[in-house]
Amino acid sequence: MLAATITNQVNGTEQTQANTNTETTVVTEVEMKTEHSVKKAKSTKESVEEYFQDIPILVDVAFCESRFTQFNSDGSVLRGEANRDDVGVMQINEKYHLETSEKLGLDIHTLEGNMAYGRYLYEKFGTDPWEYSSKCWKKHREVALAK
Repeated sequence: MLAATITNQVNGTEQTQANTNTETTVVTEVEMKTEHSVKKAKSTKESVEEYFQDIPILVDVAFCESRFTQFNSDGSVLRGEANRDDVGVMQINEKYHLETSEKLGLDIHTLEGNMAYGRYLYEKFGTDPWEYSSKCWKKHREVALAK
């Protein structure tokens, strides 16, 4: 049974202390936020799989194009090795698609915007925009279907 909750400032960090009949727990605000964030965080792969659950071929395309990577370890958006204008998890080409994506209100430099524009391209052109990587995703799809 919770008897009281006490909030203190200790060394500049807010701490909450809950007193119960059997124990006392001290949890810093940072620990509470971190624990909450860890539970909510999804990997890029999980986000892609969830977003494209109705179009599984685009999950395969994302794997082949970027290995499910939207951002580099330094926080910058992933750019293509063969073509630096290709960005993000779906490797959307800025030269051909940035203007249209902006008109649609999509930021292809974010994971959400990149996936949404990938869906737009697929609905308009099928898998043609990713033909360059088709050897990978067609093979990947055949292996997945064979399982």
